Amino acid sequence: MKEDVKYNDYLKELLEQLPKGAFLTVKDDQDRVNTMTIGWGSIGFMWQKPVFIVMVRPSRYTYQLIEHAKEFTVSIPINKDLKKALALCGTKSGRDMDKIKESNLTLEPGKIVRTPIIGDCDLHYECKLVYRQVMEPALVDPGIKKLAYLKNDYHVMYYGEIVACYVKE
Repeated sequence: MKEDVKYNDYLKELLEQLPKGAFLTVKDDQDRVNTMTIGWGSIGFMWQKPVFIVMVRPSRYTYQLIEHAKEFTVSIPINKDLKKALALCGTKSGRDMDKIKESNLTLEPGKIVRTPIIGDCDLHYECKLVYRQVMEPALVDPGIKKLAYLKNDYHVMYYGEIVACYVKE
């Protein structure tokens, strides 16, 4: 059963799990579905909307899909150990394999968006893209450049209006 919750009801759980991994899932206009592990993201309130910001490098297969999808879901494992699936989805490309099948994850339909959720997770955010921003390398702190961008592979930030948030019981 999916119980609707406010987007900020589970922020503590989200922020504790995110550095360990969550699933960003995208379904494009050609019905291709891919999920990837994310360890960074942000939730906030912008433009009078709750917003989830995710970051994707242009070299990633998910980037190809999200550029045509205009929506995404984020699924957070809170009470389940999905370390193996998170590791596989964070190190393999959807160009080369069906990561969902190989990691034994289950897709379930979202409530509002076309993109599915990872049914094995407890907390879900469905988002519609409202803005995207390419990082400007000249504006990135030198310490962050050293930490995350030695190859100059800067992220694109995707701002998704949270149109549904729920927990699975």
